[in-house]
Amino acid sequence: MNQEMIWDFIQKYYIDPIRYGQPYNVVDTTTYALVLILAIYIIYRWLSRSEIIRIDRDFILCTLPYVVMGGLLRVVQDTGMIESDWQFLLITPLIYFVMFVYTAGALAITVTLQKTGLLKDYHRGYLALGIGGALAVALVLLGFGMENGIIALDVLAIILSMAVATTAAVYAAMRWLLKWDFVKDPLYLVLIFGQLLDASATSYGIDLHPLQYVEVHVVGSHLIAWTGTAFSMYALKLLVLFPGIYILERFRHEGPEALWHLILLAMITVGLAPGIRDMVRMVLYV
Repeated sequence: MNQEMIWDFIQKYYIDPIRYGQPYNVVDTTTYALVLILAIYIIYRWLSRSEIIRIDRDFILCTLPYVVMGGLLRVVQDTGMIESDWQFLLITPLIYFVMFVYTAGALAITVTLQKTGLLKDYHRGYLALGIGGALAVALVLLGFGMENGIIALDVLAIILSMAVATTAAVYAAMRWLLKWDFVKDPLYLVLIFGQLLDASATSYGIDLHPLQYVEVHVVGSHLIAWTGTAFSMYALKLLVLFPGIYILERFRHEGPEALWHLILLAMITVGLAPGIRDMVRMVLYV
């Protein structure tokens, strides 16, 4: 394979989907999955060297605002308010690098402040910077919606209601039918809600929303085409959630608990972030 062929391959499967907003393909989907796995391990090795940072439940919960911020920031590109090529930094996978830089920077700053005695516990500052970032982006999107006269609160209420109702049903099935008491862990609840928010937004957007959105992921788009309804996404999520949570809990104490928490955070992120993005898009009709 010569240099020109390699460049054509990269252009077709990686660059064009980003530049032209094309659906994901098998090549870039597989690549991003492998990069995610590698990133989890690298972050685990990096954070494990810290004498202050413990990758535990509190750390993951404090990181959730950054996940929300990432989902909201993705909508900024959807609105078209950024017309230059800088907008491509807000498209997957580049937005993950942008959010990593912001998150790592916030973590480094707050840990340094704790070391110097200016901050008693870095968690508070880390959480505050995450919430502040998410609120700042939310205000930008709110301003856009007010300027364009479209903030569909009914759409917001419907999608959130769908997500809450299905989360309650799945939680009940796991907790009382399967007797999985461990799902009381807040992180599992966030995982379930995030994945079902993604399914709810996709289902509503494709089957019910006036703009009729489309599914861009490979597996989801094929499933929807095969079943004829986007509500089949709920079945796909359940096929992931039940065995996924069971396997996670089974191996929770058999390896480094820090790595287990990072894997769980990654699973939360790939559901919650796109779910928030899709929901807010539909609220703003973009």
